[in-house]
Amino acid sequence: MMWRTFRCFLSFFVGTALCAAQTPAASTPRAPNAPKISTQEESFTFKSKVTLIQVPVVVRDQSGKVVGTLRREDFQLFDKGKPQVISQFSVEKSGGKAIARLASPEAELTLGEKSAHAETPLVIAPDHFVALVFDDVHAELADLANPHAAAQKFIASRLTPKDRVAIFTTSGQTTLDFTADCDLLNKTLLQLAPHPMDPPPGCLPMTYVEAYRITDMADPAMLHKKTLEAFWGNCTSQTGGLPPAEAVALSRAGTVTDFAQYNVRHTFTALSAMIRRMAQMPGQRTLILASPGFVRPLSQLPEEGKMIDLAIRSAVIINTLDARGLYTAASKAETSDPSVDLISPMAQSGVLENLATGTGGKFIENTNALAKGFEDLGTAPEVYYLLGFSPQDLKLDGAFHSLKVKVKATPGLNIQARRGYYAPAHLSSADDDAKEAVAQALFSREEIRNIPLEMNARFLKTSESEAKLTVLSRVGVGKLHFRKADGRNINDVLVVCGLFDRNGNYLQGVTKTVQMRLLDDTLRNKLNEGLSIRSDFNVAPGTYLIRVVVRDAEGQTMAAQNGAVEIP
Repeated sequence: MMWRTFRCFLSFFVGTALCAAQTPAASTPRAPNAPKISTQEESFTFKSKVTLIQVPVVVRDQSGKVVGTLRREDFQLFDKGKPQVISQFSVEKSGGKAIARLASPEAELTLGEKSAHAETPLVIAPDHFVALVFDDVHAELADLANPHAAAQKFIASRLTPKDRVAIFTTSGQTTLDFTADCDLLNKTLLQLAPHPMDPPPGCLPMTYVEAYRITDMADPAMLHKKTLEAFWGNCTSQTGGLPPAEAVALSRAGTVTDFAQYNVRHTFTALSAMIRRMAQMPGQRTLILASPGFVRPLSQLPEEGKMIDLAIRSAVIINTLDARGLYTAASKAETSDPSVDLISPMAQSGVLENLATGTGGKFIENTNALAKGFEDLGTAPEVYYLLGFSPQDLKLDGAFHSLKVKVKATPGLNIQARRGYYAPAHLSSADDDAKEAVAQALFSREEIRNIPLEMNARFLKTSESEAKLTVLSRVGVGKLHFRKADGRNINDVLVVCGLFDRNGNYLQGVTKTVQMRLLDDTLRNKLNEGLSIRSDFNVAPGTYLIRVVVRDAEGQTMAAQNGAVEIP
């Protein structure tokens, strides 16, 4: 179900419409001076926007308490060491978004009647989404047992009405989409088990770390050691001396490295899919990866960078937890070679540290307090700051830009912030800019009021298990910008109505483009009437969150509004 939902999501942004859209109006003869208003599907045609980099920042004092009283002028922001002007600033508080119910079964489909439902309890929409990801490809059974117990404790004690949790595994064998059902979460955790992808057995035993040292580090001591093992282990004829045994060691190292590369590529692909899935969630997005770590060949470093870039662009923070718990080099030694004892834990945990630090997250290692670790990594801060700036003279080279955030004249504060961003490699098209802007607005809970927007809804149950939900949106025309051409006032208005379940999961949506080619007299009438857009959904009984986003082509202004409906 998760993947079907995701494919549906992609179809909206790759094509020209979401899952449902109004059919283009039939072509009918018009008088030469007749006004023209049509609603149809079409490609987006918006102008380019200025690049805005958003930097979420959490500030804590020396006791670990969140500081929520800072102002814009208290912050300094540096891009590659150069100070930047903070053009946008907001103080964000967690706790869930209160959304008013819009509809009742007997409601008339009219606008301006929100007060009629004022006595109806509000729906608390989730705004913090935590993906618990267990690396069952690289983990042994013992590596999953402790994180499993810690995750159970986290779910039982730390979840609030604003939180939704999903469970994923790198093998893809165990998945659960975002939910607040603790029983279902615990039931899914019980399904965790190792799913290793080991290389085929061979005469010469070799670990990933040993192979890594031979193939990537060109370590002569390790090659000599494995050559002797191949020689005395009768992996080749001893009459030929050491050269054939060395060839066996090199061949085995290549085979093991190839499997390691495949495993790492598979893991990065799975994590990237999870990040894309989380990009749909309307709120703070935290991915917690519990893994014993793994050795990644040098060839996979670019793929790691791409995944970090994807997380940054998707506003997903990756927190990592070393599932091995408290360990010593001796307890995790893979050979009797002291140098291997030291490099093995370091090589395996390096990727976990990179994923965390690269996305502004935390990395917890070498501790048995995994329950405390899950609590620290999975609990949303009560207050965080959102800083925004537009880089000046940004080169289109795809280069990484390191970011640094400081608080003026307040020593001793701990600052957790985004570590950097990647510059675009080329100019984005107007079409891509429009899709990105609409997507960001759709998968958000913040209301935008640059264009007057009203919405209402009603439902009609057609059976015990089915209902028809209708959402009516009215867009005010008075603040729209029109372009004059051929004696008409021209503008195109895009209206997107998205439907989410109570857990914040995107279900379906309708997109419509209203093409206005209005004479002056008709425009004056429309200033009072506005535009009315109807969106229909076939749904099952339940509670749904509705998100309407409006954007006009000429002025590039936007509006966004939330609503909720409960169908018994």
